[in-house]
Amino acid sequence: MAAPDGAKHVPWWVPFFNAVARRLLAAGVKLGPDVLITIPGRKTGLLRTTPVTLCEDAGRRGVISPFGEVHWVRNLRAAGRATISLGRSREELTAIELGPEEAAGFIRDVLAPQARRSPLGAWFVRAVDKIDIDRPEQAVTGRPVFELHPLAGSAVPSGGVHTGLSSGGRRHKSGPGGSTRST
Repeated sequence: MAAPDGAKHVPWWVPFFNAVARRLLAAGVKLGPDVLITIPGRKTGLLRTTPVTLCEDAGRRGVISPFGEVHWVRNLRAAGRATISLGRSREELTAIELGPEEAAGFIRDVLAPQARRSPLGAWFVRAVDKIDIDRPEQAVTGRPVFELHPLAGSAVPSGGVHTGLSSGGRRHKSGPGGSTRST
C-alpha cells in the first residue's frame, strides 16, 4: 500500500534499530520515551512486539506512527488493546484511534510539549519522523494516532514508570513493519 501524503515509508535502518531496541527495552534499558508494545496479530492472534515511542503529557498518553500504516498500527486498530512494557514492568491498555481533528490536538497538546522538553527529542521528531509539531493539522496526514487508557486494575504510579501485569517470563514474536518511533 502506498503511503498517504505526509507519511513516509519505513526507512531501511528501522528494522535493524528495532531488533537492537527490542532487546534493550526487554532488558529494562531506558531509551528515552521508547517502550515495547505488544498487540495480538489481526490475522493469527499471535502476540507481536515492537518498539514505539510513548507520547505523554498532562495525563494523556498515546502512540503515533510516523511511517503510516505499518503492521503494528493495523494490529492495534483491530485489537483495540495492547500491553506496553519496559523490562519487567507491564501495563495493559485500551487504544482508541483518533480522528484527524482529535489527532491534531494530540500532537499539539501531548507530542509537541514532550518533544520540546529535549533538543534531541525535538530534532528527532522533526528530522527523522518528519512530523512538523508546529503544524499539527498537516502533521496528522497519513499518520495514525492512538490515545491509550489503562485497563481497570492496571496501575500507573507517578513518575512515568508503568507497572501492571507480570510477563511470566514469556517471549513474544515480533511482527514485521513495526516502526521504531511512534511519535
